[in-house]
Amino acid sequence: MNTHATATALLPLVGGKQNIASAAHCATRLRLVLVDDQLVDKSAIEKIDGVKGCFSNAGQIQIIFGTGLVNKVYADFIAVAGISESSKGELTELAAQKLNPLQRVARLLSNIFVPIIPAIVASGLLMGLLGMIKTYGWVNADSALFIMLDMFSSAAFIILPILIGFTAAREFGGNPYLGATLGGILTHPALTNAWGVAGGFKTMDFFGIDVAMIGYQGTVFPVLLAVWFMSHIEKRLRRVIPNALDLILTPFLTVIITGFVALLFIGPAGRALGDGISYVLSNLIEHAGWLAGLLFGGTYSAIVITGIHHSFHAIEAGLLGNPHIGINFLLPIWAMANVAQGGACLAVYFKTRDAKIKAIAVPSAFSALLGITEAAIFGINLRFMKPFLAALAGGALGGAWVVANHVGMTAVGLTGIPGIAIVQASSIVSYLLGMVIAFGSAFVISFLLKYQTDSE
Repeated sequence: MNTHATATALLPLVGGKQNIASAAHCATRLRLVLVDDQLVDKSAIEKIDGVKGCFSNAGQIQIIFGTGLVNKVYADFIAVAGISESSKGELTELAAQKLNPLQRVARLLSNIFVPIIPAIVASGLLMGLLGMIKTYGWVNADSALFIMLDMFSSAAFIILPILIGFTAAREFGGNPYLGATLGGILTHPALTNAWGVAGGFKTMDFFGIDVAMIGYQGTVFPVLLAVWFMSHIEKRLRRVIPNALDLILTPFLTVIITGFVALLFIGPAGRALGDGISYVLSNLIEHAGWLAGLLFGGTYSAIVITGIHHSFHAIEAGLLGNPHIGINFLLPIWAMANVAQGGACLAVYFKTRDAKIKAIAVPSAFSALLGITEAAIFGINLRFMKPFLAALAGGALGGAWVVANHVGMTAVGLTGIPGIAIVQASSIVSYLLGMVIAFGSAFVISFLLKYQTDSE
């Protein structure tokens, strides 16, 4: 295809040069922040050669081109528009101004947790490996190999507050290293490990306040709230402390003040909040059973459209870090919803005679099986609507199945086929059957429903 012609055709359909506030791209999509989103002609954009879909999300207009192609189109687009290349940070900042408060919170939590996901995935994979070793007796649980793997698998969760402290401080506008230090205070060796509380813990009297010497290893909300408070304290101190003393006094006073407040008030309150959310969800799954899976699996893809699903990372990390739960029972449900989008999308391939729709449907369906659903949702299913409804039904059935069979995962971030790597060893067969149910039912429903499948 002629990427220069594509870029030239695209410019007037987004309102022209004067309507572009910022432009950037990710691995598959051209991302534009526009002055007025109402000037966009989405239906016309989707007819342009190479475009696989167009949608609005997180305050941006996102146009799907695919890996490799998007880089070339972006280079031609900024040349044709006569604009400079924008950084992702600039794009995100401009886009955030167009979000409602709920979307801003979701985006904030996403920015905090997405950088941490590789560490949690690595630990989760190791936990899965340990489970298989223990189940099949491949290695003696008292051997050095098993003990070392156990150390590797739990490390990310033990220091999770430190990791969150660093990324959260960066998002809240504080010093990331002070945020990490605060996380270190909450996980200090002098505090009883959160997973060893059953063995007893000490208390200390702080001016009449009884303080439990329990650490916050694996917790999420205590450090999030503490770092938010720390960032505000740091900013206020910088306003009043002379520049000559800023380097010495600001970090010193920030750590002292926030440390006391975190251990005495914020930490216990944050732990109660996290435990409360985990308690409600675990009881809902336990007592409502497959009905909860039906509800969550059937609504997840609709939530994805709003972008609020990014906030679920915090809840999932809290489930994994909770010593009384220790598994992620939400992610298998999300996985079923994602796979169902692929099944509904593939059905469109067999229904349509439009060559362009066929070209988009197959790679979009395959990417959904890998846990990447944007192309399937926005490029195909929402375009014709009924396939999207079929996918919601498939996600509901798959979600009900995995909950009924107590499927759990040991990490966050991986769904679809890659999610097999973090499924508990005892649940792999049930997870695979769940994907077959979600994908197959969405495919059948999408195929049987009547709707137009032309690109027009």
